[in-house]
Amino acid sequence: MAKVEVKQLLEAGVHFGHLTRKWNPNMAPYIYMERNGIHVINLYKTVAKLDEANEALSKIAASGRKILFVATKKQAKDIVAEKASNVNMPYITERWPGGMLTNFVTIRKAVKKMASIDRMKKDGTFLTLSKKERLQVDRLRAKLEKNLGSISEMTRLPGALFIVDTMREHIAVKEAQKLNIPIFAMVDTNSDPRDVDYLIPSNDDASKSIDIIMTQVSNAIAEGLAERKSEKSEATESKKEKAPKKETTKVAVSKDSEEEVEEQDDLTKIEGVGPKAAEALINAGLDTFSKIAKADVEDMKEILTEANSRMAHLDPTSWPKQAKMAAKGKWDELKEWQDNVKGGVE
Repeated sequence: MAKVEVKQLLEAGVHFGHLTRKWNPNMAPYIYMERNGIHVINLYKTVAKLDEANEALSKIAASGRKILFVATKKQAKDIVAEKASNVNMPYITERWPGGMLTNFVTIRKAVKKMASIDRMKKDGTFLTLSKKERLQVDRLRAKLEKNLGSISEMTRLPGALFIVDTMREHIAVKEAQKLNIPIFAMVDTNSDPRDVDYLIPSNDDASKSIDIIMTQVSNAIAEGLAERKSEKSEATESKKEKAPKKETTKVAVSKDSEEEVEEQDDLTKIEGVGPKAAEALINAGLDTFSKIAKADVEDMKEILTEANSRMAHLDPTSWPKQAKMAAKGKWDELKEWQDNVKGGVE
């Protein structure tokens, strides 16, 4: 993917911050200067943070997890809806439904209600209703479609949130924090960067600024999805090649290397484990589902805290249980468990 240049960001107005009197002091490291009473964002840091966020988003997409985009402000909603749709990701561009994440089971019921209305229209049941009832059902369907239509395919909690304007979407931020869901966001000079795991210092008010950042983000996600598709096709081909062969080949192993060699697993498939947590666990030697399944919860807690104090709030109590199911290939059972448990915390 072609990396964005500072000149392109400058032309799109990504560097324009808010009035100096409205700034958040925690954004000081990302501010270049003050001019005419307005803070100017350091675009070199924007490029660095954008690359970091894109790399993490690409990995999440490659793992098969969904990234939920949230942008309800007028100048962002159409851009976000278009870019998210291009990479087949869910998005919220109308009012954020309270409990969208923390009460996900109830939200799923509303989506299923929408699907049941569609079935009624297909099988002819809808026509048996009275005119008044049909009108009420149509109104309900329209309301559900407006608020939840874009997340109808999201059957489980997202692997990450991408937010435009964390101050406006503060409820979404709080819900994601409560469930340990990684937060990616465009953060302006009036916002608190401490609420975000992967921040992109940028102007979150101008449509040109939002468009250029969203283009880069969607391209990174598309790369992750393409990587996942190629890996799947390679795996399918290798299975086809191995299928006719009935004989098994024994490989001689030297006495010095008697230990079984295991490939590194994608730990982000465990609910509650984000990219940074997965990296910390891998660096500590817990790089497979089988190792996580046998790991001590307190030891994992200590590993996370030492890696980054911001991960001290993570609760790894259920991780061994999830890892055990993943190690045995019980993906349907794991998915069902994750759908019924909020954020992987029982």
